Amino acid sequence: MKKKVSVIGAGHVGEVTAFKISEKELAEEVVLLDIIEDMPIGKGLDMREGGPVGKYDAKIIGTNSYEDTADSDIIVITAGKPRKPGMSRDELVDANFNIVKPVTENVVKYSPNAILIVVSNPLDAMAYTAFKVSGFPKNRVFGMAGILDTTRYRAFIAMETNVSVESIQALVLGGHGDTMVPIVRYTTISGIPVSHFIPKNGLMRSSKGQPEAVERS
Repeated sequence: MKKKVSVIGAGHVGEVTAFKISEKELAEEVVLLDIIEDMPIGKGLDMREGGPVGKYDAKIIGTNSYEDTADSDIIVITAGKPRKPGMSRDELVDANFNIVKPVTENVVKYSPNAILIVVSNPLDAMAYTAFKVSGFPKNRVFGMAGILDTTRYRAFIAMETNVSVESIQALVLGGHGDTMVPIVRYTTISGIPVSHFIPKNGLMRSSKGQPEAVERS
């Protein structure tokens, strides 16, 4: 069965998410929704017109109406206010709760059998909000944080060692934020412990413009 995926929030994260789903043809139909009038419609049309060059046939729709998300198999929620410089994720709780709550109510209304994937910050709190508001079972509401921080960790190791990210096996645990912990003991490059390539303190260091692997959005 062909899948329908709706992405709520057409900012940078939502736009890229919708594009990659379309480019990889992970769904037959992709809906990009935002409350800003006409903006997602233009972005959706740009992506659809890029199909002949990118060689993908996904049907991409930009919209301001939740009705267009009806009967989605998967809904990705990226909507929310972004962090400003110096802000912690937790400072966004109230503002983004007031966004994620009505978003969840609307998508559930039109797609009661969907799986929800939450991206909005603070991730763990917003995933829990979607879980409680939707009334969905826990196996249908996910937060994407762990995979994001793990890929960042792997990317930083690849940058440090000049090896392919495909050769790096790594894991980051904990809630999405400053307290996430990279598990160095289980980090390897082609099966060889990463400590053979980088000193342990090198894995955790920060430098200007490149925060620790457990930090950022």
